[in-house]
Amino acid sequence: MRIPVDLKHASRLLNHGPTVLVASGDGAGRRDVMAAAWNMPLDFLPPKVAVVIDKATFTRELIAASGSFVLSVPNAAQLDMVVAVGNTSGRERDKFATYGIATTPASQVPAPLVEGCLAWLECKVYPEPHNEATYDLFLAEVVAAWAEDFAFKDGHWQNLPEPQRALHHLGGGNFFTSGGLLKGTATG
Repeated sequence: MRIPVDLKHASRLLNHGPTVLVASGDGAGRRDVMAAAWNMPLDFLPPKVAVVIDKATFTRELIAASGSFVLSVPNAAQLDMVVAVGNTSGRERDKFATYGIATTPASQVPAPLVEGCLAWLECKVYPEPHNEATYDLFLAEVVAAWAEDFAFKDGHWQNLPEPQRALHHLGGGNFFTSGGLLKGTATG
């Protein structure tokens, strides 16, 4: 069951470095999704994120039109879909229809939430034309965050079985998942 995540904990949805799906929509029926390994949280309150989105992508065109996007955190069971949307252009085909990707409407942005993922961050872009043009870098505020109740509870990721763990991209089509949860203890 999808539950809201307190925005003060939204950065924790990305701080372990997962590959994400960047969903975009322009509010006029056009939408796209792509995989992105270069993303990270930037701040706690208000929560902010950074993501690199190449100039040539249809996703970027839709983000420019709407000023928003959704980051979805896929799990290992979704690996084939992640690779497929990362290697296909949304200008050539509707990736949602082609790969049978189910979605749910977001609460505050026109981009959809990709079903089956572990977590979702609805984001509104901070316009930074220089960073976007020069570095393909988009900065955004997280305006709503969600997670599966089995995956993220009380502001923390849970120890998940392998098929439910987040993906981490190593390049060349190779991924790994993070291992089990370890808890440190404070000393001193």
